[in-house]
Amino acid sequence: MHLIKNASVYAPEEIGVKDVLIGGGKILKIGDELPVEHAYDITVIDGTGKVLMPGLIDAHVHILGGGGEGGAKTRTPEIMLSDIITGGVTTVVGCLGTDGCTRTISNLLAKAKGLEEEGITTYIYTGSYQVPVRTLTGSVMDDIILLEKVVGTGEIAISDHRSSQPTKEEFAKIVADTRVGGILSGKAGLVNIHMGDGEEKLEFLRYILEKTQISAANMLPTHINRSTTLMNDGIDYARNLGGYIDLTTSSDPDFLEPDEVKASTGLKMALDAGVLIDHITFSSDGQGSLPIFHADGSFAGLGVGKVTSLYREMKDAVLKDGVALSDALKPVTSNPANLLKLGQKGKIRENADADLVLAEADTLEIDTVIARGRIMIYKREVLVKGTFEN
Repeated sequence: MHLIKNASVYAPEEIGVKDVLIGGGKILKIGDELPVEHAYDITVIDGTGKVLMPGLIDAHVHILGGGGEGGAKTRTPEIMLSDIITGGVTTVVGCLGTDGCTRTISNLLAKAKGLEEEGITTYIYTGSYQVPVRTLTGSVMDDIILLEKVVGTGEIAISDHRSSQPTKEEFAKIVADTRVGGILSGKAGLVNIHMGDGEEKLEFLRYILEKTQISAANMLPTHINRSTTLMNDGIDYARNLGGYIDLTTSSDPDFLEPDEVKASTGLKMALDAGVLIDHITFSSDGQGSLPIFHADGSFAGLGVGKVTSLYREMKDAVLKDGVALSDALKPVTSNPANLLKLGQKGKIRENADADLVLAEADTLEIDTVIARGRIMIYKREVLVKGTFEN
């Protein structure tokens, strides 16, 4: 059992200075000056001068590695546990990308199980860029219903030269099967949609909202901030049609494409334009491959997307873009939890999972990370590492 005392709690809404008692992997009690003098075997963590927030949820991570578009040597490696927790992330959703051939759903499922055994919470999407969707059981609906960790489909690529160039009807069938699979299994039934830079932009999603009875909550288009044009289309889609949009955080701020929008800046743009905060999420695209360019625009090599970028962009939204911490936290905590129907995640409340991040109040530098009640990082030292980490 652990008692966090005198921390400013953001649940993600600000609820003031509180003590938070955790045990058995759950948040047991939140209150003012909880007594500890008679407590048995309890660790007290001083939260004075710090903020306590929910553990972050990253709903788009290439846990098996990504890339490969430059040949086999450009395949990025599998992610390690410390790559995740050092960014305050305690829940991830694994996905496949361009390569649905040499990386498979069975590999993805095994990797997700391994990470969970090491201490965090994991889920996966079935499928990859390709249409027809490659699944484990032979059916999108069956994968969602029968495989506990599968919460949706993705990342399905549209408006991109690497996609399978599906028709609107083919795309609608994938979303429909995913939705029904979610209904029958009590899961989200969410389609994670890779948005390229094609002229169609969000046309396929608009088609579904206009021509079917499917909810916008079953579709999450990601990489919306890859260009100003797509960002503005995403803002219009979210503001006027009630859609949800996901901003990617992993691009290096020092090597942004000329028209690319930094995720923290995109959040401020969307809020200023009238998009509801509950309709915006961040994800890292972690462990995907990232091209790096010199200052003159020449190719410098390949980098790897970092899950830690999720926390960086949340922090920059507060410290650089002037977004309130309670709002900046929602795209990485309660919003993905709500979309993915993870009722025990993304919030600090009694009986919720004890996924917590304690950070310095002034700099938001991470001090402590707790996943399912286990201290993973304490006083900036990583206590728990992956099986094959040094």
